Amino acid sequence: MEWKLFADLAELAGDRHVAVDVDAGDTVGDALDALLADHPALEERVLDDDGELRDHINVLCNGENVFIEDGLATVLEAGDELALFPPVSGG
Repeated sequence: MEWKLFADLAELAGDRHVAVDVDAGDTVGDALDALLADHPALEERVLDDDGELRDHINVLCNGENVFIEDGLATVLEAGDELALFPPVSGG
């Protein structure tokens, strides 16, 4: 499975596309854990002091915010596309 990372998250991971070792049937949370295990520099930016996902981090699966439905418990299917976005601001 592959994560697409944006803005400073891509910089911290060293790439905009990062493969993780998870399979269909695993969850988005499993994929996030695998991402953070392989790229610990992301952890401080993505997780708060309690180890929870920071409120301003957006997690998408197939272009949809996972928190609209099952959150990090969302079950992955083959071919799913994951994305991690920091806060976006504009002017």
